[in-house]
Amino acid sequence: MAYSRLLFGVVTALIAGVGSGAAAADPADEFALTARIDELLDQQWKADGIEPVRPASDAEFLRRVSLDLTGVTPTVSAVRGFLDDPDPNKRTKLIDRLLESPQHAVHFARIWREVMLPSSLNEQFRLGGAAAFERWLEQRFAENRPYDETVRDLLETTGNVNALGPGLFYQAVEFKPEELAASTSRTFLGVQIQCGQCHDHPFDRWTQKDFWGFAAYFAQLRRPDDAAQFRGQVVDTNTGEVTLPETDVVVMPRLLDGTPLDKTLLAGTRRQQLSRWLVSRNNPWFARATVNRAWALLFGRGFVNPVDDFGDHNPPSHPELLNLIAADFAGHDFDMRRLLQILTRTRAYQLSSEVTSDAALRRQAFAAMSVKSLTADQIYDSLQRATGRRIPATGQLSSSEAAARREFLARFEAPTQQATEFQGGIPQALAMLNGQLVADASHWEKSDLLVAVTDSPFLNDAGRVEILFLAALSRMPTADERLRFEQYIATPGGPFESSRRLADLLWALINSSEFIVNH
Repeated sequence: MAYSRLLFGVVTALIAGVGSGAAAADPADEFALTARIDELLDQQWKADGIEPVRPASDAEFLRRVSLDLTGVTPTVSAVRGFLDDPDPNKRTKLIDRLLESPQHAVHFARIWREVMLPSSLNEQFRLGGAAAFERWLEQRFAENRPYDETVRDLLETTGNVNALGPGLFYQAVEFKPEELAASTSRTFLGVQIQCGQCHDHPFDRWTQKDFWGFAAYFAQLRRPDDAAQFRGQVVDTNTGEVTLPETDVVVMPRLLDGTPLDKTLLAGTRRQQLSRWLVSRNNPWFARATVNRAWALLFGRGFVNPVDDFGDHNPPSHPELLNLIAADFAGHDFDMRRLLQILTRTRAYQLSSEVTSDAALRRQAFAAMSVKSLTADQIYDSLQRATGRRIPATGQLSSSEAAARREFLARFEAPTQQATEFQGGIPQALAMLNGQLVADASHWEKSDLLVAVTDSPFLNDAGRVEILFLAALSRMPTADERLRFEQYIATPGGPFESSRRLADLLWALINSSEFIVNH
């Protein structure tokens, strides 16, 4: 425990010591940090006797970074353009374009909605409030607002929960202080204190008083059964305390690090006091938990796994690297876009995911990319793109499109947030093999892509096969694939046999393991 407290103090000083003002954007500074990350990982690989795998090909990188940053595979024209581009800096330029695209804000709003709202959210909230919550986040990501500001605004939100997206954070758990304490610490600090609700944590530092002291910051919110004028409102009152279970012992507000609030943070409501501390540079968890979550999104695993379970019992795999990136993140105004730029430029992110005899060891050391399951949203949107259908902007779905999307996503709801664990089962397999969406998307008369490819007078069979591979897998077919499928399509048959065989090929590609994962 003495070592733990010493490390805790060092981390706090490191993050707090980067300065209190927002640093100006400096591309040279960003590349310097990327180089330092590469250097630290290379040193660790050499120390452990691990040889990193080959770099990812341009096609592999394009598909990976497109899925990670925008949630959807690239278009055929985007793949052709990138593969033909001789610019040695094209990967860096691609990252910047993707981060500035509207689809990036849409994708990250979906990700953070899943992070911030409980998976048990009922259907009423999913259909109404969750959409407003997602739009609120989307605007934040589109404007590249500092992440600490977004979290602070979420925690301090007031007003009508039906009109304000962030109000759902409170309404989803019925304004219960104990639920809010557990979700806030887990989501934004990466620590699980919920064991302290009933007893002291058996393996970590958290006590019952720690838990209820943290919950006390939410005790003065109005309750669901309060006066009628407060219903549907996020409102702070001047009364309300929490007590230890089965006692009358009142527990006053208590920060998780045990320190008293700085005088500059004492003004305002309890929630305002908490939010200022939570996102401050003096908080040793906030920046590290956010960086760890971002790293896990990109690499399939974090420095700490699970990402919301920091503690003495679960130390980070690369503490120096985590602290370095967290200090930079805090020192540059919690700029999420800049953080993603830096991480996707690293050598580790741009390594292949090829399978080797020691693949598990290499992936744990970030010497090979982990293979990540696509989320339900990524599968749906990539199916739409691969088959030539439009991907409407958020809020622009027709009622039938929205219903079809909800039905598909419901089949792919993941029981775990671990990206490297494949989520597929019988319902998912059936949806891909013979579900209506896939059936229509790969039908030779209904698929916009197949109709265009079949009817084009400028394409021969080789060109048609190539386009289907680019659309579904974001790469050119290998020589063996090209030969085999050209022969298959050219086999004599009825007047529409070639069209049907092209449809069969597209169906096979979107049902391949290569399509369903991000590698």
